[in-house]
Amino acid sequence: MSASQTSDVPTLLVKIFGRDRPGITAGLFDTLAAFSVDVVDIEQVVTRGRMVLCALVTEPPTGLEGELRATVHSWAESMKMQAEIISGHGDNRPRGHGRSLVTVLGHPLTAEATAAITARITKAGGNIDRIFRLAKYPVTAVEFAVSGVETEPLRTVLAVEAAALGVDVAVVAAGLHRRAQRLVVMDVDSTLIQDEVIELFAAHAGCEDEVAEVTAAAMRGELDFEQSLHARVALLKGLDASVVDKVRSEVRLTPGARTLIRTLKRLGYQVGVVSGGFTQVTDDLQERLGLDFAQANTLEIVDGRLTGRVTGEIVDRAGKARLLRRFAAEAGVPLAQTVAIGDGANDLDMLNSAGLGVAFNAKPVVREAAHTAVNVPFLDTVLYLLGVTREEVEAADAHEED
Repeated sequence: MSASQTSDVPTLLVKIFGRDRPGITAGLFDTLAAFSVDVVDIEQVVTRGRMVLCALVTEPPTGLEGELRATVHSWAESMKMQAEIISGHGDNRPRGHGRSLVTVLGHPLTAEATAAITARITKAGGNIDRIFRLAKYPVTAVEFAVSGVETEPLRTVLAVEAAALGVDVAVVAAGLHRRAQRLVVMDVDSTLIQDEVIELFAAHAGCEDEVAEVTAAAMRGELDFEQSLHARVALLKGLDASVVDKVRSEVRLTPGARTLIRTLKRLGYQVGVVSGGFTQVTDDLQERLGLDFAQANTLEIVDGRLTGRVTGEIVDRAGKARLLRRFAAEAGVPLAQTVAIGDGANDLDMLNSAGLGVAFNAKPVVREAAHTAVNVPFLDTVLYLLGVTREEVEAADAHEED
């Protein structure tokens, strides 16, 4: 039947709850089948081994409702379950316009934070239609399907609430495009890896503190990136080129980086990096991690030593956004279906150009301007923003090992 046909049809909501075990769902519908009812809707949730199964069915033929009720209660009792049957008409009310998916990440996720976020959704005019847990570790990730309020205003009010509560909240428009985001582009320093590459080089040149001070100011947006890059690279003049291999060996991937990339590739995504760092490191990362795209600045090396200069086009704030667009074009992916991840001010243009911009453990100016922020030290939590569950990740890993 169509929605209009079922709106006034008498229906029964059959609720079964108790300890979960195999055969409950089949047993309920086998019991209902004897009364020639049609299934309108089914929902089932299992939490800590306890099941709640709801079946919305059409009313049985005249005179049989009492027998149906008695039979269902008797069956439930035989299964050591409880049953509740509620009469009514039609199906669920239509969902409101403006449908969004709100992902809440907590480490831990407290009842206080959950209460505040859900109350803010209601105050904004939204209705929570469904709740689903995406992950229980290394963070708790819960997804709310919300209708009745447009995505952008909902994202704005929840961003303020999340900042006050110390949790991460991502709001994206619901729809097929969420699963169709087929290109992810990441910053490298302090995003894909835990380090600032130029500081690793500087440690070998004995000027780490000077470089770190300039880097921090540039990432806060206080200095022009290109000027700061030239100033920092100049301090590396004279370093033996053998330092490149040493720096590559010192690079530490961010926890969850391999899992993120491996899972994205299994899903058919293309993955790239853009960096204000150096190709001497990003080329190695591209090979090790199987990345589809990589672009960075290049340290000039002459006669086996660093000259203190970079060659070629500078990858700065505007350059990162430009490269995102180029990678998307080469991948055949609309810009609206891209995801960008970064932490510094020079990532902002890229984050705002992507369909979804994720500020990862970012500076305040970046958190405030990005679509969403993740403030836990696990890069693979980005998967939850794409609707991928921890169980799906682990199942794919187990299958690969087999």
